Amino acid sequence: MNRTFIIAEAGVNHNGSLKLAKKLVDEASKAGADAVKFQTFKTNQVLTKYAEKADYQKENTDKVENQYQMVKKLELNNKEHQELIEYCKTKNILFLSSPFDLDSIDLLSKLGLKIFKIPSGEINNVPYLRKIGQLGMKVILSTGMATMGEIEFALKILRDEGTTDITVLHCNTEYPTPMEDVNLTAMNTIKNGFKVEVGYSDHTLGIEIPVAAVSLGAKIIEKHFTLDKNMDGPDHQSSLEPFEFRSMVMAVRNIEKALGDGVKRPSKSEVKNIKIARKSIVANTKINKGERFTEDNLDIKRPGDGISPVFWDTLIGKKAKRDFYKDELIEL
Repeated sequence: MNRTFIIAEAGVNHNGSLKLAKKLVDEASKAGADAVKFQTFKTNQVLTKYAEKADYQKENTDKVENQYQMVKKLELNNKEHQELIEYCKTKNILFLSSPFDLDSIDLLSKLGLKIFKIPSGEINNVPYLRKIGQLGMKVILSTGMATMGEIEFALKILRDEGTTDITVLHCNTEYPTPMEDVNLTAMNTIKNGFKVEVGYSDHTLGIEIPVAAVSLGAKIIEKHFTLDKNMDGPDHQSSLEPFEFRSMVMAVRNIEKALGDGVKRPSKSEVKNIKIARKSIVANTKINKGERFTEDNLDIKRPGDGISPVFWDTLIGKKAKRDFYKDELIEL
């Protein structure tokens, strides 16, 4: 069975608090996530003090502050990163983080990360892509807002720099994503177009879309995760609370089991039903020894542990070797 790699996207839902970040680790681990992912950035290297907030950020945060002020409050320092990594080890869950600037790539590399998640906004950032590509690590590339040409551009840079293990995530960056904008089948357009493993980074409300993505072949699912949707912060309202995330994980694991190996055959659980649900060739009336079997003196009825009806044409015209009574299974 191919196991889907499930990422609990804690992002900045710690609100700048290491204590809350550790609680997110606790709940992600309990919910069954394979990894918990944060965001690593130096605010002054990511945006100017004139950058506007996205509409969803304006709705969910202080309307007076600008994006720089909002993001600055959510920054974790180097020591907090190290502490979170060590804490994740005690909870048996993988620590991941998306770097948003060149220094943050260096920090995560020094901290020993083996998987680098490229956020959607960096897909056209040439120096950034080159720096990650040169690390030669496993890369997960999100593609929100991107065209196929932009994905091809990013893949080429990463591969030219020596990175070959790349999984591409279909994504829509609107929080929350309207159902009509999900375009889930684009995930397999990416898979077929670039011959890569694919996954899905979800910003819809609920759990049905990531579960559907697994049924379509997603190898990685990333979903925003919070302790409480009512907390202050830009991403909480579009995130899953712990009980919802657990439900998603359980649904994904069930879909994995249900997908099977693709070979059509009776399953172990249904073999016992064959003789009950299928039918056999039986006598329709009393048949005397030596009498020929005809369409009039034979019938097809349950149970299915006699001669299969597939041999109907073979049996017609043959002579009975003994007497048969009505509804008795025919034997050769």
